[in-house]
Amino acid sequence: MKHLILSLDAALHAVARRAAVLTLALMFLTVMIQVIARYAFSAPPVWTEDVARYMMVWTGLLGATLSFKARADAVLMSSVFPDRPHGLGLLAEAIQAAAVLTFILPVLYFCFIGLRGGFAKGYLARQAGLTADTLGIPMAWIAVIVPIAMLVILVHLAARWAEQPTKFGGHG
Repeated sequence: MKHLILSLDAALHAVARRAAVLTLALMFLTVMIQVIARYAFSAPPVWTEDVARYMMVWTGLLGATLSFKARADAVLMSSVFPDRPHGLGLLAEAIQAAAVLTFILPVLYFCFIGLRGGFAKGYLARQAGLTADTLGIPMAWIAVIVPIAMLVILVHLAARWAEQPTKFGGHG
């Protein structure tokens, strides 16, 4: 099981990294198209602003998964336990994991289930009923990155847990 979690973690990280680079490149490209069209031709395409905005959202959430994996995120408890002694390091890891789960699990739940229950009222279902005006696509295609990013972070967290016993001298 440990090998499966670590393999899935590595694969998701590689996909997220490539996707983040792609979305960042698309965001840059659409902004450049808009700038050139606006100042050179005085006629920017109407879709470039929306594509750039949606790519920024995707880049940000994919970047969050990358930074969590690399532990480049805001590290909880670093000011309280800066050197992470053996026992306190495990406590800090547990507190950080609890904080991550406290945020991610409700976000995931409400992506699919509405406030009063039911799949039809969840965030993704509500977004599926909306259309991006300039692109003509369901907003769910943009919004789907929210649960994807949360699930990837959960896998990264599971991989941290899977690595813990060998990291602290236990059996793995």
